[in-house]
Amino acid sequence: MTGLLAVTTVFFNVYIFLMSLWNYRQKKKWTPSEIIILALSLANVAHQLVCYFWMTMDEVDSKCRIAEMPYAVMLLLIYSLKFTIMWDTSFLTFYYSTKLVNTPNHCYTQIQAAILKHVSLAVFLIPLCGLGTCMPMLVVFHSDNNTITNQDCGVLMPDTVSGKVYEAMYLILADVLPGVLMVKCCISISVHLAIHLRHMKASTNGAHRPKLGSQMRVIQMALSLVAVFILFLVIDLYVNYQISVNHENIITLTFFFISIYTTVTAMVLIYGKKTFWKALIHEFNIGLDEYPCFSCLKVPEQEAKPSTSANGKT
Repeated sequence: MTGLLAVTTVFFNVYIFLMSLWNYRQKKKWTPSEIIILALSLANVAHQLVCYFWMTMDEVDSKCRIAEMPYAVMLLLIYSLKFTIMWDTSFLTFYYSTKLVNTPNHCYTQIQAAILKHVSLAVFLIPLCGLGTCMPMLVVFHSDNNTITNQDCGVLMPDTVSGKVYEAMYLILADVLPGVLMVKCCISISVHLAIHLRHMKASTNGAHRPKLGSQMRVIQMALSLVAVFILFLVIDLYVNYQISVNHENIITLTFFFISIYTTVTAMVLIYGKKTFWKALIHEFNIGLDEYPCFSCLKVPEQEAKPSTSANGKT
């Protein structure tokens, strides 16, 4: 199951990466959202590859003949990349909330402008912060090969008070804080949507009624990212509780759930970027043209729009 999800994760995120490069060749620049999405897709692919390599080595080296340090380094990279994925996702949601919602607080607006002005620097610093946050694992965690249910090589487990305190701090920094930021952005976007819909309902001028237009797709994507993140957060906190408190060796279950998360996140990002979505559907339909028996699976490429001829838009 994890292997299948690893394939889908790599496929969708490599697709995002290639489409981003193609857009860059066309426009000669990246927008801030494209920079964040590109960084997120690279982190997803790197995390999936390291996870799958760790699982492969764990199966090949079943008698733990290889030194523990390579496993520890791989787990360090896995946790630091997970930190990067969580914060890149929350940063992307934060970016979309700033584009959609105008706040009257001048100080908060200045902070937002300062952050968004240095998107590339922020995207570069996030993985460095993740690596720095995870480095203490090599000191405060110990290698545990004899757990209750399984025997895996190089599994890092907290057994001291300092190790448990550090694990709680890591979960707060890597899971809870980005989750709080995403919930705050979700509330802001939802309030913006509710106000806009109320204005649309209250407007009596049908010709000049306020419209969401392309914002609706972005809103759907942002809220979907938050929903998927919160669901994964609950599962991840439960799995880490089982590992730290009950000492159950279910780290591979963590890999499985984050594989689901990265796959679904990539699909949501592709849907949110209309050019990516249209190109993917077009390539999918072209592939089905080679097999006429699957023609019923074709996806319509053009959305049905009433009165398109009246407004002259395609």
